[in-house]
Amino acid sequence: MKATGIVRRIDDLGRVVIPKEIRRTMRIREGDALEIYTSGEGEVIFKKYSPIGELSGFASSYADVLYRMSGLPALICDRDHVVAAAGVSRREVLERRVSDQLEQLTSSRKSFLKESAGTPPLIPAEGVSGACACFPVLSGSDVNGSVMLLGDNPATELQAKLTQATASFLGRQLED
Repeated sequence: MKATGIVRRIDDLGRVVIPKEIRRTMRIREGDALEIYTSGEGEVIFKKYSPIGELSGFASSYADVLYRMSGLPALICDRDHVVAAAGVSRREVLERRVSDQLEQLTSSRKSFLKESAGTPPLIPAEGVSGACACFPVLSGSDVNGSVMLLGDNPATELQAKLTQATASFLGRQLED
């Protein structure tokens, strides 16, 4: 645990303000859910809650099936990190922070399909090759992450549909 030197008081309603610098650094947005942990030493720890992270075992299976069916490496991300991967070294990509480009695309609820070989790819995370197809994982009215295929060439219609179906299926799992 790293000390910040910032001290905040709890108000009469039990609220504490998380400083803007920390929210920006940790990518905590208004409306984000935080899990609260306590320790025997009197520590209170706030951790960003990731619904997709809760399904990481299922997400790994979905990524593996998507990789086998599409023939392209697959990634599943929550809004902040890569949570599952198949067809690439998991050790190298898991827990990598998503790129600003992917974060903006996901937040806007938009999908990405590489149109032609000359179209620049979507960079999902630092050090990860570009994506040729990416679809947001939506559950209810919430954006929870994204599913993507990696590749230099445009995705085929089948590959795009498989990616979209995986994102939709994950979204339905989060609703149940």
